[in-house]
Amino acid sequence: MVSALLAFFCAVVLVLLLGPAAIPRLARLSARARVREDTPERHRAKQGTPSMGGLFLIPAAALAALLFARSAASLLALPFVFLSAALGLADDLVKTTSDRGRGLRARAKLLAQFLLGFAAVACARLVLARADSIPLPLGYEIPNPGPWLYLLGGLVFAGACNAVNLTDGLDGLAAGAAVPVFVAFAAVLVLSGQPALAAFSAAFAGAAAAFLLFNHHPARVWMGDTGSQALGGALAVVALFSGLEWLLFCAGLVFVAEALSVAIQVIFFQTTGRRVFRMSPVHHHFELLGCSEPRIVAGFWAASAFCAAVAFCLALAGGITPPG
Repeated sequence: MVSALLAFFCAVVLVLLLGPAAIPRLARLSARARVREDTPERHRAKQGTPSMGGLFLIPAAALAALLFARSAASLLALPFVFLSAALGLADDLVKTTSDRGRGLRARAKLLAQFLLGFAAVACARLVLARADSIPLPLGYEIPNPGPWLYLLGGLVFAGACNAVNLTDGLDGLAAGAAVPVFVAFAAVLVLSGQPALAAFSAAFAGAAAAFLLFNHHPARVWMGDTGSQALGGALAVVALFSGLEWLLFCAGLVFVAEALSVAIQVIFFQTTGRRVFRMSPVHHHFELLGCSEPRIVAGFWAASAFCAAVAFCLALAGGITPPG
């Protein structure tokens, strides 16, 4: 508990110290976001906002995790976060040179994310001795999943990275929605006897919370794919290392809904030629209905906090025990 709290507040302090120095440098480096053509018209006014805020968000969280989550689990988790950040950084750099603000090819990103998911499962099983089962809510589990666990790892990693990335479309939305999810993981991991991963989760919760000082509407900086991909990777690796994939799905239901809205929109349009939402991800749908950006963001934050609380209650109801 103490290490988790210290990691949280250390990450907060580091982000608050790094932000004022980093943002002007990001602006001078022309690390500025290009507003995509397929976004609501009101976003045109945001053209030129410095991006790639993940370049100070993620190192701050990682340093706090290193200081207060000293274990094989946390040390193995950080490379997955940095590799996710590197993938996001490459995506951001491509976007800065693209006239339409497009990044890396989707297939290339998905392949890299699936490989990271496979590697995370391998680390969890071979190094951290993760039990050969897939825990479910209320104490249930799927025993002996065999190679299906690796497929689940790929889906969890790619799903988390892309879902957080898709959610990062309004000022403060992704960072604010991620905080309750990381907090839920930290609380459950403290109670289940995994203090290192709890401190790791708390460090990222603190970093994301402090980043909101610079990222809330109107944003002074965006995290970019550098930050969103890394936050998704951090959530995924914590879930895979702890064996709590279900907790990520439940607590992160806002991210799931954002990703599903895109999938539903694409499938429905390709099969019928019509749209379910005015625009996807679903936060843009609410924008086009006339809701203000701060109101949408506040609603999504509240929904994320509610889902995280429900997930924590389900974990308590199922009986939180150390991993076996």
